[in-house]
Amino acid sequence: MIAWASDPEALGPPPPGVEIVGEANPQVEFVVPRWTESHALGELPALRVVQVLSAGVDWIADRVPKGVTLCSARGARDGAMAEWIVWALLADAKRARPLCEQQARGEWHVVPLGDLARRVLILGHGSIGRETEARLAPFGVEVIGVARRARPGVHTMADLPRLLPEVDAVVNLLPATPATDGLVDAKVLGAMRPGALYVNAGRGATTDTDALVAALNDGHIRAVVDVTEPEPLPEGHPLWSAPGVIITPHHAGDTPAAERASWRLAADQLRRYAAGEPLRNVVSDGY
Repeated sequence: MIAWASDPEALGPPPPGVEIVGEANPQVEFVVPRWTESHALGELPALRVVQVLSAGVDWIADRVPKGVTLCSARGARDGAMAEWIVWALLADAKRARPLCEQQARGEWHVVPLGDLARRVLILGHGSIGRETEARLAPFGVEVIGVARRARPGVHTMADLPRLLPEVDAVVNLLPATPATDGLVDAKVLGAMRPGALYVNAGRGATTDTDALVAALNDGHIRAVVDVTEPEPLPEGHPLWSAPGVIITPHHAGDTPAAERASWRLAADQLRRYAAGEPLRNVVSDGY
């Protein structure tokens, strides 16, 4: 059996009977692609499994041929994502942007600092949300989870209008699906408490960018975002110059440890496939 990986050595020793190659091959059954290689999937007649290294699959789902199983790397980057979210909350509270701007100007003035958000709502509370909650616990932060389906301690989207005015920060971890497209709109942002923080570490398309820019310009909220719509954010876009926002270039989950964990998961998936065992993280309905 032939497997194709963008970095064959990262998969480690192949299972018995498996050859790992570094480029497309008509005999390939199992692929671990980067986004630049996703266009080639339709040219692989023997393809059976696509295993990505990311938790999100919106960038590749529509390129996976019918009948081919798509698996995500859900869980592998949770720690890195959670650490970025904690950083985002602290960077806002301790006024990282105005302090860095002041440093760049060579000025020394006292910038009033804030306190870490005490109540944080996580929108799309799954495995990353649980990791974030664990890392915020030592700070005494109360986390309120909202997800598609109710479960113990987690609310549904129907509760969102009631919950938004009660929290100091909203963390968006929603995936990009038809159901979440533009979900965080002017109404949602307007329902947030004045002066609250909006953090987007999910997908840019889940947020109405024009509404976000308007809310920032009005001073109603502040924001820290790792994802945008459009993306990459073009030069001159009004979000760049909006007040009270910190922007990072969609790399919250890209740490060395997260990369290693993603490849370990992919290697285990290849072993499972070769052994005829059930695969993990099989994608259904965009999740």
